[in-house]
Amino acid sequence: MKPLDLVRKLRRDADLDAEVAARILEREGARFMTTIEAASRRELGERHVRQRIIPQLPYHDLAAARDFLERVFGFSERQSSRVIDRKTGELVHTAVEIHGAEVMIGGHGGHGAHSPKSGHSISGVLTVYVDDVDVHCARARAEGARIVAELEDKFWGDRVYEALDLEGHRWRFHQKLRDVPQEEWNYSGD
Repeated sequence: MKPLDLVRKLRRDADLDAEVAARILEREGARFMTTIEAASRRELGERHVRQRIIPQLPYHDLAAARDFLERVFGFSERQSSRVIDRKTGELVHTAVEIHGAEVMIGGHGGHGAHSPKSGHSISGVLTVYVDDVDVHCARARAEGARIVAELEDKFWGDRVYEALDLEGHRWRFHQKLRDVPQEEWNYSGD
C-alpha cells in the first residue's frame, strides 16, 4: 500500500480500531524504511560508479592519519566507510574525501601494502585538485606538513606543490590556472 493510499484508507475508516491502525502504520512504516534504505544503497552505488579508481593508502595509525588528512589537507571522513575492530575498538579502515574524490585508508601491511614510514620506498603519488593551492599550501605548512616541492607554476597551466603526510605518503596539490594547448607546452622534464 502506498503512503497516500494508507492516508486515504485511514480517513475513510475514521472509526478504525486504534490497535488495527497501529499495526497498519507499523507494517507500512517498515516498507517505507526499506524503500528509503534501498534508495540510499543505490545512491552510494552510483557515487562509486562516478569514481572508478579509488586508491588505498596503508598507515600504521589510521586514526592519526585520518585526523591529519582532515586537519592539514582538508579531507573529511566518510562515516559510512568506517570499520572498527570489535575486539580492540581500533579503526581498521575508512575513507576520506575532498571535492567528491575518495581515498581509502587501511592498515599497514593490508593487501601487501606498506607505509613509507617503515622504510619502504614511496609507491605512488596522489594528485588532488583544490580551489586555492596557495591557501592550501600555507595551511599545510602551518599545520606541520613536510613540503617537499614548493609552489610552482607548471608548463601545462597548473600551480602545484608537494607534501608528505605524517607517514611519508607523497601528495601533489594542484590548482588549474589556465588552459595551455598541448602544442604550446614547453616541456622541461617536470
